[in-house]
Amino acid sequence: MPSSPVTDAVAQRLDRFLNEIRCSAEEYGPDATLFLDAAAATLIGGKRLRARFAHAGWLAAAGDARSVDEALWGLGAALEVFQSAALVHDDLIDNSDTRRGRPASHRALESAHRDAGWHGDSAAFGRSSAVLLGDLLVAWSDDLLEQSLVGHPHADSTRAEYARMRRDVTIGQMLDITEESAWVVQPPESLLERALRVAALKSARYSVQQPILLGATLAGADAGLLAALRAFGHPVGMAFQLRDDMLGVFGDPAVTGKPAGDDIREGKRTALIALARAELSDADRAALDGAMGDPQLSDTDATAAQRLILGTSAPARIEHMIAQYTDAAAAALADAGLPAGAEGALRALAEAAITRSA
Repeated sequence: MPSSPVTDAVAQRLDRFLNEIRCSAEEYGPDATLFLDAAAATLIGGKRLRARFAHAGWLAAAGDARSVDEALWGLGAALEVFQSAALVHDDLIDNSDTRRGRPASHRALESAHRDAGWHGDSAAFGRSSAVLLGDLLVAWSDDLLEQSLVGHPHADSTRAEYARMRRDVTIGQMLDITEESAWVVQPPESLLERALRVAALKSARYSVQQPILLGATLAGADAGLLAALRAFGHPVGMAFQLRDDMLGVFGDPAVTGKPAGDDIREGKRTALIALARAELSDADRAALDGAMGDPQLSDTDATAAQRLILGTSAPARIEHMIAQYTDAAAAALADAGLPAGAEGALRALAEAAITRSA
């Protein structure tokens, strides 16, 4: 996804914020530099998709792209920092080694401990520091939001929507890790519904739907417009997460920055897995279940698990679900009566999110 005025403006706001942090960090002492640098490193790269969706939501309500509310860039920056916090915690929970082709934060902190020759268990230091790193990033996200909302006429409603986003994604993450264990005692016919609930809460809302609503709320959108944008954002978010589920199993590591079959090693009980299990023989289902959640799974065994899934109609059914969600989003957008610029921005972002390869 190429650079845009949105990504440039958000990058500038992040740079100003990080400079403020560094200027006030002297009292923390030299060891804190490692921690602050690790936090700043998580903000490098990324598509700034959430900030772009927030901008498109703002356009839908404000209508005039020429007079952008400066608070919007602070909101976009806050969303990107919150995304970094979620990824730090997600990688720690999943015991992932990489993120965007670089060491995951807990692994980078582990290496820093080892390279410094410090006493104790480097891996334990990396894990403990990453918990606190994610917490710091959540705090930074709140700081950015609050700085942006000072004196703003829609501060209270924007703050309430942001709080909803934080609650949803935290509950969604908990349901995600719960499902990795709880699936075994659930009725098989319930697994798809449970996976889709996780997809909605953990990713679809905070990746797409709520950034759109936040941008629109900041611009003073009324209840009718917010309902229309919610009707658009939900199916786009679901299609976005289903695409992510496909990439987590079949994605190219050179593009995704993650090992092939990473979701299998992490034991992600996604809609794709629920659909595949329902079609497999008892023996093949047991083989797939045995591969799921095995962090030491070899590339050969990961490939065997991929082939089991490919031997079912699950991948085609997921693609069909993505197409259905895409159609539902297009219909909701057509009915929303948005300004042409806002409609075009939302349509382009939805396509980029749903068809991405990383």
